[in-house]
Amino acid sequence: MNIFRYSISVSVVLILVMLYPIDGYQSTGIKRLKRLEKTIDSTLVERYLKPGSFKKSDEVNLWLCEDTKPVDSLMVVDKEFQAKMRRLFPNSSGYGIAVMDITNINNPKYAQLNENSGFQPGSVGKIAVATAFFNELRNLCPEDWSVRQRLMKNKIVQSGNWGLYDHHTIPVVDLEKDKLIKRTVVFNDQFSLYEWLDHMLSVSNNGAASIVWREALLMHVFGDAYFTLTQEEADAYFDKADKSELTDIAINLVNQPLRNLGITHDEWRLGSFFTNGPDQYVGSKGGSIGTPKGLMKFMVQLEQGCVIDEMSSLEIKKLLYMTDRRIRYAYSPQLDNAAVYFKSGSLYSCDKSKSTPCGKYMGNRYNYMNSIITVEHEDGTNYVVCLMSNILSKNSAGDHMYLASAIDKTIRSINIGTNDSQEVTTENADNN
Repeated sequence: MNIFRYSISVSVVLILVMLYPIDGYQSTGIKRLKRLEKTIDSTLVERYLKPGSFKKSDEVNLWLCEDTKPVDSLMVVDKEFQAKMRRLFPNSSGYGIAVMDITNINNPKYAQLNENSGFQPGSVGKIAVATAFFNELRNLCPEDWSVRQRLMKNKIVQSGNWGLYDHHTIPVVDLEKDKLIKRTVVFNDQFSLYEWLDHMLSVSNNGAASIVWREALLMHVFGDAYFTLTQEEADAYFDKADKSELTDIAINLVNQPLRNLGITHDEWRLGSFFTNGPDQYVGSKGGSIGTPKGLMKFMVQLEQGCVIDEMSSLEIKKLLYMTDRRIRYAYSPQLDNAAVYFKSGSLYSCDKSKSTPCGKYMGNRYNYMNSIITVEHEDGTNYVVCLMSNILSKNSAGDHMYLASAIDKTIRSINIGTNDSQEVTTENADNN
């Protein structure tokens, strides 16, 4: 069974989360940003936005690009920091976590727990798709970022079968009528490359992820001809392509950029498209897995500007910047004033024959919840967390939120010298 897809026995739940700095419409053409900018003072928007959601595009920075040390030299456990983090997990079974405090960029602190444990990455895998996309984009235009950005803004592509079927909605904005509707992707949907990227990361739409992966594949196959490639020519190529050969190309294309970052096959890989529409063209191969260590390697090198190149790293970070309702780990009130760059994914399953509790985000068969986040506080406290869990019959959304509060309080107490007397652990997460 393809674990990315919806079936009767499996519930995959993704909640609306809007990303990218609000002032980004001019450079990206993402229409929901223009509407959000127009309605920024409305009660509707204020109800969801946190103080940390208002960074401008030119205020999003990479923190470690001045001195790109080998990532392994940065991911060395600091014993004191490790002890403080370890106390937040009285029961370590079922959790995997990597934390890096980069407040002092010359002396980062690192801690980890079950960092090599493999979890189903779920929608966190869409970051790998984005990386593959930007890698192929760089190959097309290695010297000129403005050309890459114009291509993303101006090239319109159709969903076709690739965006089908996903029950999660996307925001469809009519700027002339000032209307927003939320609906599933349909065959005839047409959006720019930038908007498909936004649909993939902002609302975690599975169809959009398959379409972005498809476009990376077309860039790889057609090279410079991609600039003028028509929808008819693209469709004709897939109709005639050898499925086995295309599968090998697609799987390698999305995983090789991770290998180039020193992330191994067992630390993070993606083996399947996110919808079943592409099945007639390309297959699955190798399965999907993620580890806290593999994800942290990525996030550190993103801050170093080493994911493809510095401009691609910065753009991926902007695409991860939250500018709407915060969920799960990012929902912690401790983070309200912070800028957060976030992606989460969940996959849970219920076995009704078991007597143990089961429900939304609390599967009793499996209950995967993954959160990767960079937190930037106004006081200069900055850190990265990669948290993965599979805790059965426990509300993992609440669990991650409480852990977020505990981790934030601990790191801020280290950096600004304020000890909070109230310690929050996973033990009380079930009370919400």
